Amino acid sequence: MISHPSETRGFANHGWLKSHHTFSFANYYNPSRMNFGALRVLNDDSVASGNGFGTHPHRDMEIISIPLQGTLKHQDSQGNKGLIKKGEVQIMSAGTGITHSEENASKEEDVKFLQIWVMPKELGIPPRYGQKEFNLKDQASTLIVSPDGREGSLVINQDAFFTVANIEPGKEFDYKLKLPGNGLYLFVLGGEIEVNGAKLKTRDGLGIPALERALVKASAKTELLLMEVPMKGFE
Repeated sequence: MISHPSETRGFANHGWLKSHHTFSFANYYNPSRMNFGALRVLNDDSVASGNGFGTHPHRDMEIISIPLQGTLKHQDSQGNKGLIKKGEVQIMSAGTGITHSEENASKEEDVKFLQIWVMPKELGIPPRYGQKEFNLKDQASTLIVSPDGREGSLVINQDAFFTVANIEPGKEFDYKLKLPGNGLYLFVLGGEIEVNGAKLKTRDGLGIPALERALVKASAKTELLLMEVPMKGFE
């Protein structure tokens, strides 16, 4: 298992943007933290009111945004524009190339969100955009991203599966791999858990490269993001 306690993450303070980096990103470089399988970026971002990421390009990357507080304002070169609020998930397949901007829609409060990059299965595909609201708080677990859109999830160009789980204190959540050979990365959005003997608190991450199942036990009310991604070819 690969442990990434919250306090060991990289940190950048740009004034308008405060960002914690689980993996190497921008000016934060750690050769032992380049990726976990196909999972390349896991940024925990806070953007001040009235600010945001101006228009910039991407290609051949799967980009997932999950608002945790507040609302993002999105616009891209494919004509997609609108608001993404807490409870919604956004995914972009950058493919052959896309430009986009993500800004704080509020003039009063910060927006906090996860920015996640997954390396794609197929290069050079036409850009694709997806956005959906999920009932994340009222369900024990919700599949939010998958390669085939099963269970109403958003589609990703990779054999990856993202699940949000809500676990009550003293309860357990049993996660079984959906594809053999994948690895599992767990990120605690809030709460405290123990998984396969390892204890994690809010914003801790844990990668398990080889497993068939992970038994998660919660010692406090917990919201957990589980990211199942391919490992082979991304060493």
